[in-house]
Amino acid sequence: MFRFEHRDKIVIPQSLFIRRLLAHMAIGAGFVVSSLLIGIVGYHYLENMAWIDALLNASMIAGGMGPVDILKTDAGKIFASVYAVYSGMVLIGASGFLLAPVFHRIMHKFHY
Repeated sequence: MFRFEHRDKIVIPQSLFIRRLLAHMAIGAGFVVSSLLIGIVGYHYLENMAWIDALLNASMIAGGMGPVDILKTDAGKIFASVYAVYSGMVLIGASGFLLAPVFHRIMHKFHY
């Protein structure tokens, strides 16, 4: 599913391309959701936030907006710093993973 066809091969049909794209979307969403869960658990246990507040803070950091609540503990501040860098990398990686089939199909059509 994650191996692309060689440029000498024919372009795959639209239905297979959509299946490939959906598979990439599912994997990318899995990375984002698991990263969000890491943030929720970290905020809940290190900053003693309620689950809903931990969700809000993790979502805002993962989206690049920054934390909502003021962090009180040093452990929470260190976690937020590391989580912000990690979330940025996951967002870039998931975007690349999602766009790879699209770019491959475009480039394949040019070469074929």
